[in-house]
Amino acid sequence: MADHDTGLFKSRERGNWIRLRTLVVLRWWAIVGQASALIIADRVYHLNLEMGLCFLVIGVSVASNLVAGFVFAENKRLSEQDTLLVVLFDMLQLGLLLYLTGGLHNPFSILIVGPVTVSASALSGRSTAFLGMMALVIVTLLMQFYLPLRTEEGFVLRVPYVFLLGNWVAIVIAVLFLGVYSRWIVQEMQAMSDAVQATQMALAREQKLTDLGGVVAAAAHELGTPLATIKLTSAELAEELADDPELRDDALLIREQADRCRDILRSMGRAGKDDLHLRRAPLTTLIEEAAEPHVDRGKRIHFDHGTQDPVTQPTVLRRPEVIHGLRNLIQNAVDFARENVWIESGWDDSFITLRIVDDGRGFPPDMLGRIGDPFIRRRAPVSDPQRPEYEGMGLGLFIAKTLLERSGADLTFANGSEPFQARADHAARSGALVEVTWPRAVIEVAKAPIGPGLGQNQPIRG
Repeated sequence: MADHDTGLFKSRERGNWIRLRTLVVLRWWAIVGQASALIIADRVYHLNLEMGLCFLVIGVSVASNLVAGFVFAENKRLSEQDTLLVVLFDMLQLGLLLYLTGGLHNPFSILIVGPVTVSASALSGRSTAFLGMMALVIVTLLMQFYLPLRTEEGFVLRVPYVFLLGNWVAIVIAVLFLGVYSRWIVQEMQAMSDAVQATQMALAREQKLTDLGGVVAAAAHELGTPLATIKLTSAELAEELADDPELRDDALLIREQADRCRDILRSMGRAGKDDLHLRRAPLTTLIEEAAEPHVDRGKRIHFDHGTQDPVTQPTVLRRPEVIHGLRNLIQNAVDFARENVWIESGWDDSFITLRIVDDGRGFPPDMLGRIGDPFIRRRAPVSDPQRPEYEGMGLGLFIAKTLLERSGADLTFANGSEPFQARADHAARSGALVEVTWPRAVIEVAKAPIGPGLGQNQPIRG
């Protein structure tokens, strides 16, 4: 799963999932807003602006949009570099327009933050940092270099220097804060989206394995007798003479059994998926099935099913999400255990409880509050040289937590001992502890009558 996940998550780093049409539409809105602001400033407030130069700058944006609309397909997706160039063009165009209309004395100078926010939401961290630096350079230059705003009477409109400096500081803070804030939010959303997608893939894979196992079991069960009959009858036919009338009856029997095999194969998929003997199991059997892939990995797994009466043991459905979720939790315990892993189960009239404990060092204390979040290694790199495996945990526990909670379970993560204790001070069952609790009514299934079979077995005639 690691190789596939790596390819899946790397796809998020490419910038070619942004359509050119999206940026073109945004630019049209910017053009309309810029043109409207210039017309209102000229007609309503009678400001003496360089209207020709201003509309020339806007015309460049109009021309670029027209070229993009006629030359490229509407569904064209931009690469990282292409998106960076488009956003940089918009930033420079806005900076030039601000230069012609008063620089930072223009209240619309705050709009320089827009391209940085777009970059933080769509581009890599390096591209966002570059555009953020460009925005800071532009606003710094606009403090000193600009064409002043003049009224119709020739008065220059400018704000006091303290307000000018305040505008510069506000823009710098907005660029830094909104850039970092947008970047963090997008990263969290992408991480959660990737983790949910990985969870769905894991569940689909477990579902296929479960269905395949049911189909194979059903085929072995249903085809055993007719195939044995065909084999026996074929052997008898090879020994009989061609004129023996009994050969006709044997040939008819072969045909009947072949037809029955055909019917079984046709219904095998349904039988494999719906057979209650294959889809339901006692709780302890389900737990041992989930742990089976990790039994031979060098650590001893001890099953402790308590002293409850086996007669009252709940029977549960072999749901793929439960099996895969428990398997991930057991894998995590085996990975971090020194020698032993204990799997304890218990039940009463209301709840079913499962505890997975190892004899390792336990969960790092600073991670206990975030266990179950995807990719926690990105937010809290682990420097413990004795536990380098913790750098890779996060997605597996997220998948386990998500799948088990979907089945109605409540998960608790804790440590059986203090992680800073010396290894010699650790007692058995004192490492990481995961407790999974289901309401019994949620996971238990009632016994149901067995449905009709595929037909009676045919007698073998000698």
